[in-house]
Amino acid sequence: MTANLDLDLVRSHFPALALDDWAYLDNAGGSQVLGVVARRVADYMLTTSVQTGASYPASVRASERLAEARRRIATLIGAPRPEEVVLGPSTTVLMRFLATAMASQFSPGDEIVVTDFDHESNIGPWLMLRDQGVVIRTWHANAETGEIDLADLDALLNPKTRLVCVTHASNILGAINPIPAIAEKVHAAGARLCVDAVAYAPHRAVDVAALGADYYVFSFYKVYGPHFAVLWGRHEHLLELDGLYHYFYGKAVVPGKLEPGNTNYELAWGSAGIVDYLEEIGGAPGRAGVVAAFDQIAAHEERLSARVLDWLNSRNDVRIVGPRTADRAVRVPTIAFKVDGRRSDEVVRAVEADHIGIRFGDFHSRRLIERLNLQDDGGVVRVSMVHYNTLEEADRLIAALDKVL
Repeated sequence: MTANLDLDLVRSHFPALALDDWAYLDNAGGSQVLGVVARRVADYMLTTSVQTGASYPASVRASERLAEARRRIATLIGAPRPEEVVLGPSTTVLMRFLATAMASQFSPGDEIVVTDFDHESNIGPWLMLRDQGVVIRTWHANAETGEIDLADLDALLNPKTRLVCVTHASNILGAINPIPAIAEKVHAAGARLCVDAVAYAPHRAVDVAALGADYYVFSFYKVYGPHFAVLWGRHEHLLELDGLYHYFYGKAVVPGKLEPGNTNYELAWGSAGIVDYLEEIGGAPGRAGVVAAFDQIAAHEERLSARVLDWLNSRNDVRIVGPRTADRAVRVPTIAFKVDGRRSDEVVRAVEADHIGIRFGDFHSRRLIERLNLQDDGGVVRVSMVHYNTLEEADRLIAALDKVL
């Protein structure tokens, strides 16, 4: 059985939660930061802030710390080897890097499949390849429900398909997409799969080796860390990519050739602290601790989702955008909705009077919002919870919405 999450212990790890009485329910935009992450960043900058690669002691220690951070991040995502861990400023930047490094692999007439239900970070960079003759095909979500159909992907795949780009979980719908099944179809067609996991990684244990993706990207500032990100790629695929660094960084220099100007050492060291935290929550070292922690996280988040969704489902003036169930296998606790006859921005600003932070808009998934015809009146209201949120905070949100509506 999954152990219950110790919320007092969890919340003690996030110093910002003790600063005021706000309920932070805008976590898909950026989570609160772990104390251990901040301490590691400060410690690196105050004790090891030298360039790596030299022979003097401080540089040797800096090099060891960077290597250890990469190993810890590999543990976090289930990567078979740390050289597959590419670090960078954000998911958006790393996707641009990947598209640039892959560009020479495409010939005129080759096809890339993107979606209209993804964040723009995993769409825009691939559209730029049209300038060299690449054909872009779009996998559409259902215009009424936002649901996806794997049969629609089947219809797009053909011998010219080289790459499919898709999100693991929607930052609007909260829906979890079946990446292993998608990967199987993509690979059967002889193509590769690039997954944006920004909206998934804060909520479930990532296992890149088991998912079947070829590239997998997310940002740590959504996963309790700093403004920093990771791109994982299969080692053999990374070797094939063009380098983005100086000419003397050969193709075999992985991941260095994909981290121009060097990665941010202190943020890498800080991000590794996410694993320290998960190991404590999970009660075991390494992957076992990460997986155990996320089992507890998923169970608690399902309860949070159920509390909010039950109330939303009881209303006849609210349209839930995405799955109406709280089932942890179906969705993450990112919940979007529209209120009949009310602007979304007005609803959000009204609940702020009760010190509740939620958000409105399209959240850089504008193609999906337009596909669902939800762009008017401030887009959608989005409530995005994570495991440090409490049922009491969910009840506060419900009370505030009940008063406003």
